[in-house]
Amino acid sequence: MATDVQSRPRSSTFVLWDSSIGKKTVMAVTGLIMLAFLLVHMLGNLKIFFGPHEFDSYAGWLRTIGSPVLHHSWFLWIQRVVLLVAVVLHVTAAAQLSRRDLKARPTKYVHGQRRQATFATRTMRWGGVILALFIVWHILDLTVGVANPSFEEGHPYHNVVADFQVWWINVIYLVAMVMVGLHINHGFRSAARTLGIARPARTAAIRVTGIVLALAITIGFSALPIGVMTGLVS
Repeated sequence: MATDVQSRPRSSTFVLWDSSIGKKTVMAVTGLIMLAFLLVHMLGNLKIFFGPHEFDSYAGWLRTIGSPVLHHSWFLWIQRVVLLVAVVLHVTAAAQLSRRDLKARPTKYVHGQRRQATFATRTMRWGGVILALFIVWHILDLTVGVANPSFEEGHPYHNVVADFQVWWINVIYLVAMVMVGLHINHGFRSAARTLGIARPARTAAIRVTGIVLALAITIGFSALPIGVMTGLVS
């Protein structure tokens, strides 16, 4: 009986997930899903510069997407589930790949070998950990409101302004946005290589696209705390 169980062929899905290329593919796809969300989320956040009515109306509209087919806020919950699955798969694949990489290279590089690659890898690893912690804090702060003493249900404009009037919250947010930019810049190119998009003729275009996306998202999200700090948003 034990022999039959051990000799049973594994499913193609498990074989793909168990391989390094499979994990990298999962990271690439989930990374692009999160990148698309960040772009849309960032553009929506910029509505705060048009005043409280515009921003609160936008936040309310998000809860009506799909109506009347979907009930109130169903779209948001579907989106949250998709993002949660993407984040879990992305983090799990990254952690397992990192562990494999460390096992494959038990000794450190000497004489500066692959210094650039090592820096990028470390940035992705530690940046990923920082961003995971930031996501949890951000949800507790501006979505659930338990970390924001001035939180008022149904008043997102007020919640954002009250939040970014605290200097240390701005520091956390801005540092996280810098890490997001670094993560996107390196991750976009890695995803392009994994998915076979990064042909030699497209290398420069992909590099520029990654930089532009990283800068746009970093600057776009950073505009909120800077806007509150400078009085443009109040």
